Formats: sequence, structure tokens, C-alpha cells
Amino acid sequence: MEASLLQITLILISGLVAGFVNALAGGGSFLTLAALEFAGLTAASANGTNRVAVLAQNIAAVAGFRSKGVFDHRMSMGYALPSVFGSILGALVVVQLDERIFHRALAVAMLVMLVTLVFDVEKWIKDKRAGKGPVSPWIVIPVFFAVGFYGGAIQAGVGFFLIAALVAIAGLDLVRTNGMKVFIAGLFTVVALVVFIVQGQVVWLLGAVLSVGNAVGAWVASRMAASRGDRLVKGVLIVMLAVMAVRYLEIIPGF
Repeated sequence: MEASLLQITLILISGLVAGFVNALAGGGSFLTLAALEFAGLTAASANGTNRVAVLAQNIAAVAGFRSKGVFDHRMSMGYALPSVFGSILGALVVVQLDERIFHRALAVAMLVMLVTLVFDVEKWIKDKRAGKGPVSPWIVIPVFFAVGFYGGAIQAGVGFFLIAALVAIAGLDLVRTNGMKVFIAGLFTVVALVVFIVQGQVVWLLGAVLSVGNAVGAWVASRMAASRGDRLVKGVLIVMLAVMAVRYLEIIPGF
């Protein structure tokens, strides 16, 4: 696919915004998926191309956590393995989905993300379960498989589900959670990306541009320590998710 200057500019800007949002609130991939489709990609190609930027972002994040010594490789692998298998299945399922069905699934994911943002579910989980110890492996394995399945299929917003699983199900403390989250997401993104590549659903040029935007946006956000910035991003994201969910569910004819 040959990309115009307008498309490249649009994707770069969406990457900047998504990287910024991901660093402060999460859910930035909802924005980049919409931007990639607006730039002319099919839903399947947008879903695959977005993984290039997600992988680059996670590799950078893992490197950052390792440099600070906040990373447990052995424990991370234990939780990552069921997620990887779930991701393979999720990617294989989603590449076969009709575009309209994919949009419905994406809209449902957006609504779930809206609930987590409006009611601050992530903070509630952290307060209730952090550091209380893991539950039975018979619960941990299917939960992480399910998270991986979602990550392989849609990916957008999967960071919240990983935090919920690592804190509420695995019982990890908050210090280790973020480092393990990006490592696990990075691993299952690799295998999902392979599936999309095999299916020819990755546009490398736009994926590379998106990666640059994500990296720069995340770096800018990391330099901002003001809590007001976090609240502003969440407010904007709530509005955008609501609008896009209405569009993908086709609640308003012609929208």
C-alpha cells in the first residue's frame, strides 16, 4: 500500500495521542484503530498494523523496567505462557471475522473500557487485592488464557485486564505489576503479529509511522507528573470512546 502524506500525518498524530494516553490512562489503541481505518485500511489490516506499534512500545517499556531492576523474568514467564496460547487463538479467530462483527466486538470493548474509567475500577482492584497472594492455578491459567485471547483478537485496552489479572488473580504487589504487564503483553503481541503477517494484514509503513508516534507521545507523557493531566486525558478518552462505540454499534443511522 502506498501512503499519502495526509495518511502518514494522520497516523503520526494518532500515534502521538495514543502514546500519550497510554502512558497516563490507557486505551490509546482504540484511537489508533479508528485512525488507521479512517486512513483507508480495512478493520483487519488496522488491527494487524496497530500491533507493530504496540510491540515497539512494549519492548521499550520492558527495557525501561529492566534498567530499574523492577522485573521478575521467571515469574513473568509463568503468567505469560497461557496468555501466549490464548493470543494465538484470539488472533486466528479475529482474522476470520466479518468487519461488521469485529466493529461490534470493538464497541463492546470500548464500553467495558468506559466503565473502568468512569468508576475507576482499576484503583478499586489495586486497593482491595494488592499483595494478598495468588489464588489457585486452576483459576490463574484460564484467566490469563482469556486475557491473551482478548489481546490477540482486539488488544485495545488489554493493559487494564492484565493489571486486573496480575493484582486481583495472581495477587502481585503493585511494584511488580507494571513491569510484568508490559512483558506479558509484549510476548503475546509477538505471536499475534505473526498471525497477522501471515494473513497479509500488516501495512509496515503505517505501522512504523505509528510506532514513532507512540514512542514520542509516551515520552512526552512520562515527563508530565501533574495529576491534572491524567484527569484531562481520562475525560477526553471517555468522550471519544462513547462517540466511537455509538458509531460502531450503528446506533445513529448514517453516523
